[in-house]
Amino acid sequence: METRAPYALIGLFVVAAVAAVFGFVYWLHNTGGLTDRAVLRVRYENSVSGMLIGAAVLFNGIRVGEVTDLKLDREDPRNVTATVAVATGTPIRADTKASIDFQGLTGVAVVTLNGGDPKSPLLAAGGDSPPLLLADPMAGQNMTQAARAVLQRLDGILTENSSALKSTIDNLNTFSDALARNSSRVDGIVAGLERMTGGTAAAAAAAVVYDLTAPRAFPPAAKSPQAQLTIAEPAALLLFDSQKILVRPQALDSPTFETARWSDSLPKLVQAKILQSFENSKYLAAVTRPGDGLNSDYQLLVEIRSFEIATAPEMAAIVELSARIVGENGRIKDSGVFRSALPAKVTDAATAAGALNEAFGNVAKELVIWAAGVI
Repeated sequence: METRAPYALIGLFVVAAVAAVFGFVYWLHNTGGLTDRAVLRVRYENSVSGMLIGAAVLFNGIRVGEVTDLKLDREDPRNVTATVAVATGTPIRADTKASIDFQGLTGVAVVTLNGGDPKSPLLAAGGDSPPLLLADPMAGQNMTQAARAVLQRLDGILTENSSALKSTIDNLNTFSDALARNSSRVDGIVAGLERMTGGTAAAAAAAVVYDLTAPRAFPPAAKSPQAQLTIAEPAALLLFDSQKILVRPQALDSPTFETARWSDSLPKLVQAKILQSFENSKYLAAVTRPGDGLNSDYQLLVEIRSFEIATAPEMAAIVELSARIVGENGRIKDSGVFRSALPAKVTDAATAAGALNEAFGNVAKELVIWAAGVI
């Protein structure tokens, strides 16, 4: 007996030590560590594939606990309840959203908790059971399940509307057959639209640009320049507000007009050249545009009444401008109409541009001399 007693004590000690280790591991596994933990339940309404006991619990991406238990709902097998232990003080509120995320290459499932309104109350326990947090109904649905559900819904829609889809396809076939039978007519309609909008092949070619020339020769000024003048952009009908060289009442047969363009829209071009004419005359101290932000003594308002090649009753280049000079008080100081009509034998766009440029030079010179005398 004396020799057996030490072995029995040693065996009893080993069994106690092993039991203590297993007990410690079990306690550590279920309580999540040495710190205080709060227990709550998370209910999922579908599969939690990949989630295991011991899986991490993340709150806004930070690990705060572990899953301690997973159970199926006996009354509704679709529901899974995960019991989790989280660090005490984790701000889990009634509107905190619970879901599932998959991490790593193996796709290990973890419980994710996100957000919550700071004004929302903290999640409270119901009776003796831990607090219950309902997860997003779509939380456990993976991409394969979601794709399968979408395809099933799409198949249902196609099945319900099969007759309507067949009718639509038949109508498309009928319409395409009609287009094929009338393709020559369609080409004619498109060509007409191109001619109407100026989108012909000739218009698509490189445009030939023409400019106006500001007159330079003026009589000497009677007085030294002192006044400042602002020249506004001329007003014009939509007919003249373009870069095309206008021919009326009927266009010439010369194809060069299709590619002929002024260097800018006509109102802007006339404004720039009138301003340059005043600068060339040196009748005024300064000439500006309204956008320059300078205060002027007078303002010149111009209206384009005609800027075209007339083909009847005789061919001529006609330029007619109406002008008004407005003082600082907003009252019109004087007004006038300036017109130049030069007979011209126009055969192409270059000749037309040259004739209009000469007529504009006459009008601009007369306008500058008149305005300087009024001011």
